[in-house]
Amino acid sequence: MWHQTELILRPHPRGFHLITREVVAALPELASLRIGLLHVFIQHTSASLTVNENAAPDVRRDFERHFNHSVPDGWAGFEHTQEGDDDMAAHIKASLLGPSLSLPVRDGRLALGRWQGLYLCEHRDRGEARSLLLTLTGEP
Repeated sequence: MWHQTELILRPHPRGFHLITREVVAALPELASLRIGLLHVFIQHTSASLTVNENAAPDVRRDFERHFNHSVPDGWAGFEHTQEGDDDMAAHIKASLLGPSLSLPVRDGRLALGRWQGLYLCEHRDRGEARSLLLTLTGEP
């Protein structure tokens, strides 16, 4: 079985946002799979995806502080500055974290660890609606 759908996420402010529920809600077909894979791809260059802590919000805040310290907005060495101080830094952060995730499916659910969740990593000050391409494959 193969299934593909697009999920449009509402705009989020800069930061790391849990989106596990939205992804699962967009895939009712997930419940019919015994075993499979879900590939999640973000169709943008200034936001990214990752999997990490799903319970403690301070983890998401610490991620944001770390990346802002490591790749500061408005660094004097950036040439690509036409779209604002946060633009080039957002592209670098998105490349470091990556545009996609491959997640295991088992018994109709994502086989995430107890404390794992999917993050939308919004690297712009004012993020736009973000498009995710969700591709599900597996056996019923």
